[in-house]
Amino acid sequence: MLDLASLIRTIPDYPKPGILFRDITTLIEDPRGFKESVERLANAHNDIGITHVAGIEARGFIFGAGVAIQMGVGFVPIRKRGKLPGATIGQNYTLEYGVDTIEIHADVLDASHKVLLIDDLIATGGTAVAAVGLLRRTGAVVENAGFVIDLHDLGGAERLRQMGVRIESLVPFAGH
Repeated sequence: MLDLASLIRTIPDYPKPGILFRDITTLIEDPRGFKESVERLANAHNDIGITHVAGIEARGFIFGAGVAIQMGVGFVPIRKRGKLPGATIGQNYTLEYGVDTIEIHADVLDASHKVLLIDDLIATGGTAVAAVGLLRRTGAVVENAGFVIDLHDLGGAERLRQMGVRIESLVPFAGH
């Protein structure tokens, strides 16, 4: 098993002073690291009846699509407002300095579906909490989520657990 943390570059003071940015591009540029990340996320959720993987724009698309292929299920993109054609449903969520909206196609999921949420990183959990709420509004069951990185001291994973979501994360980091 690879040490995935060693493949994730830390960039200090980005995007502002005091922040340690965890850059997954170095992980996905490494074919063994990328493959193992996808396989570990998929294997952690095998045999529980997942019908779809949902990935949060944009880095969640990278890992989520790979996990969906590995699991042999469909992929649902969770996009920022206005990026999907056709009828959509949306969910607002609070950002540090305002409100944003994520959307999915209105006709893609229903109560017969069990969805696994995937993203590259969980920090404060605002987007992931909104994504779970959005997916559940379709009637779909959302009880599992996977992340490559968990910035554990920022509390996002715990927020999801309080919503009844089981979390699988591959690499824990402090969230500064």
